[in-house]
Amino acid sequence: MSNYQYKVNGVDYQVEIEEIEGNIAKVTVNGKPFEVELAKPVKAKPQPKRVQVQAPAAAPAAEPEKGPAIKPKAAVGAGNKVLAPLPGTITDVKVAVGDTVKTGDTVIVLEAMKMQNNIEADCDGKITSVLVTRGDTVMEGATLVTIG
Repeated sequence: MSNYQYKVNGVDYQVEIEEIEGNIAKVTVNGKPFEVELAKPVKAKPQPKRVQVQAPAAAPAAEPEKGPAIKPKAAVGAGNKVLAPLPGTITDVKVAVGDTVKTGDTVIVLEAMKMQNNIEADCDGKITSVLVTRGDTVMEGATLVTIG
């Protein structure tokens, strides 16, 4: 779907091309649908072929190698999740696991679009997990900390 803005004799037109089949184009002009007959058919862009890939057969389970245990970055703790309200970069983590917070306390500072945003606790309690560190990039809705 393509959107275009045109001005004809001082009148603005918002044109949305929905589909072109042969020499017939289905368009919407300023919210009104039309079928437009083109002088020449438009060449269709070649569509990528869809290939179905089968997963390889599972290999027999191998005995895990003994070595240093790798600790996961952090597990989500029990309690209320404090979520990122928008995508950005963590510039400061103000709390640690076990800290007590009150509603409105700043727990994380998130930079988004060159602005520092204080992410606040939405309830009283103890921090049960901190899932981000300074410099992490997070998406909107990502869990930052949990308060139990």
